Amino acid sequence: MSFGWLKHYMPRSLYGRAALILILPVITLQLAISVVFIQRHFEGVTEQMTRTMVLDLQLLLDAVNAAPDAQAASEAGAAVAVPLQLDMVLPATDVPQADQRRWYDFSGRVVMRTLRANVADVGPVVLPNDRRALVWFDTVHGPMSVEFRRSRVSASNPHQLLVWMVVLGGFMTLIAYSFLRNQLRPIKRLAAAAAEYGRGRVVTYHPSGANEVRAAGHAFLDMRNRIERQTQSRTMMLSGVSHDLRTPLTRLRLGLGMIDDADVGPLVRDVDDMQRLLDAFLDFARGDAEGEAEPVDPIALAQTILADAARMGQAVSAGEMVADTSDVRVSLRPMAIRRAVENLIGNALRYAGEARLSVVVSPRAVVFCVEDDGPGIPADQREEALKPFARLDPARNQDKGTGVGLGLSIVSDIARAHGGSLRLGDSDDLGGLKAEIVLAR
Repeated sequence: MSFGWLKHYMPRSLYGRAALILILPVITLQLAISVVFIQRHFEGVTEQMTRTMVLDLQLLLDAVNAAPDAQAASEAGAAVAVPLQLDMVLPATDVPQADQRRWYDFSGRVVMRTLRANVADVGPVVLPNDRRALVWFDTVHGPMSVEFRRSRVSASNPHQLLVWMVVLGGFMTLIAYSFLRNQLRPIKRLAAAAAEYGRGRVVTYHPSGANEVRAAGHAFLDMRNRIERQTQSRTMMLSGVSHDLRTPLTRLRLGLGMIDDADVGPLVRDVDDMQRLLDAFLDFARGDAEGEAEPVDPIALAQTILADAARMGQAVSAGEMVADTSDVRVSLRPMAIRRAVENLIGNALRYAGEARLSVVVSPRAVVFCVEDDGPGIPADQREEALKPFARLDPARNQDKGTGVGLGLSIVSDIARAHGGSLRLGDSDDLGGLKAEIVLAR
């Protein structure tokens, strides 16, 4: 039997599930005690006390029925009722038509059942409250009413047990939840530190809590430090290679520039291409390391990119600029995001004649969208296109323009460093590629 449907009704947060783990056993225990103890104990006690009262009532009823007339019956009944602390009225008036009790008076139901099972001439039974009980009898001299204290047939204040159970159960649940919250707080801090690191922000974190949580915290710190060292090593290696190769390339270009020969032109272009390749390697090495995160207006950043593209004579148009929230500022590394968007624009213009930049800011995410009218990338090759040094088939010829397949990979790395992703699709109106940088807020 599958209980998968139950997951839709379970709390999502850690605190909610912890509260459920605490409250559910307490409620189950209280219900079990209520059913087993109250039903068996209080109902058993009530039945025994009512059987004792039945003897007194039967004695009174026999004395009344044995009297020769109504006057003698009244006197005989009084003689029995007064010592037994019973209030008798004979003949009785205003006899109710049916039994009366409060709907939650469960012990009253036992009283009525026991009286009817042991006294043959019992009429209506009225239990108006916890203090009084009235019983009518059919005698040979007419209806008779008998009133006595309710405490003689049922245990007094049975609800006090329920009150104590609820109060003490709630109090102990609060105490247990406060202790459990202190144990859950280190887990939440660890989750917050991991989430911030996933967005490219390194926050201060000190492991605390139980031994298992501390072990997980230290493992996270070791992993974060190892990733930081590997990133720094990659950056230093590629930067060093790029720096070391730039000097001989510069000398080679200067030397070629001093040669007055028509065949030197292709060689100069080859040197320039090598220079661009080195710049691409350096961009890939830098990743998202440019600057610190700061509040940025994504729409203003996009407009600045469009203005620079217009000055350079690039065929880039402004698309939809939408902000579905009053607070449009987002914590970003502006230089890294700008480089990512410019890479997408450059990649689009390399294979298409027109590009369009759009920005959508919502309360949950920021989306930079670059579309073009080029050939696009087939759906089955888009995942491959995001890998470093990937070269695709003629649909998006990566050899064109001496590309090395790092443009989309750089953009993807920057998006992931901001806790987002790069999505590739088809442009609905331009017909080419649609590249979206989706960043969670």
